[in-house]
Amino acid sequence: MEGSLAVTVALNGLTLAALYFIVASGFSLIFGLMRTVNMAHGSLYLVGAYVGYAVFEPLYDRDAWWAWYAGVGAGIAAAAVFGLAMQAALLGWMQGQELRQALVTIGVSIVAADQLLAVFGGNPRQFFPPDALFGATELPGLGRYPTFRLVQIGVAVAVGLGLWLLLNRTKLGLMVRAGVDDRQMLTALGVNVPLVSLAVFALGAGLAGLGGVIGGSAQPFAQGVDVRFLLTSLVVVIVGGMGSVAGTAVGALLVGMAEQIGQALFPTYSVILTFLIMAAVLALRPQGILGRPA
Repeated sequence: MEGSLAVTVALNGLTLAALYFIVASGFSLIFGLMRTVNMAHGSLYLVGAYVGYAVFEPLYDRDAWWAWYAGVGAGIAAAAVFGLAMQAALLGWMQGQELRQALVTIGVSIVAADQLLAVFGGNPRQFFPPDALFGATELPGLGRYPTFRLVQIGVAVAVGLGLWLLLNRTKLGLMVRAGVDDRQMLTALGVNVPLVSLAVFALGAGLAGLGGVIGGSAQPFAQGVDVRFLLTSLVVVIVGGMGSVAGTAVGALLVGMAEQIGQALFPTYSVILTFLIMAAVLALRPQGILGRPA
């Protein structure tokens, strides 16, 4: 691989890893910390993307700057509300029933996909970021690179720092970590555990919605991307370790880099490289690279 191509592949892998981290960090919160099996996480990505686009599109001709940020806010809010509704109506009373949760959320994802198809159709859509985030940026010694892809990295870093501070420096984070270790004791201490679960689920769903808008700004989105991001989030969390923000970042980096390197070297079989990494981690460290033993 030539030097310039290697640098481009590395940058593409890093920006793809950033998007995977944004989406998978929400999945890690819901699945890894709260032990809720949410197979509709990809649908939350799609809901965020489509609702954000529905707000963005009519505003774009009048003010592109406000239109994009309004789309971001709407995408996050829509996914968070959808996640809250799922947790409150369906998943809250299934705590500890992983198979039932998986089956119910698969059903929800099918219904959500059909409804989004009926409302928005099957044509690809794409957000257009404001001029300040569009175009290309000159990187010293590396040449020009799309500005928005660098923005993806910045958003992922901000999400990672925010989650680390939330889980390690706030009372909510303390309750979440305590609930993972001993849910019954936390309930006995007077903590409203269902309310904490709702808050964490809404946060995880909102991150999926954020990923939908960010991903939809980097490349067109359409029906079917929900399955891709669900599977990728599963692989990232398995590789990095359930419930670990740092592990999710490591898993996203490995998966993103493997995907881009595979596409550059052997595009037909590039997906094999990702699953080889997952198989190796499961064989050598079943709890994930930074996960805790069960």
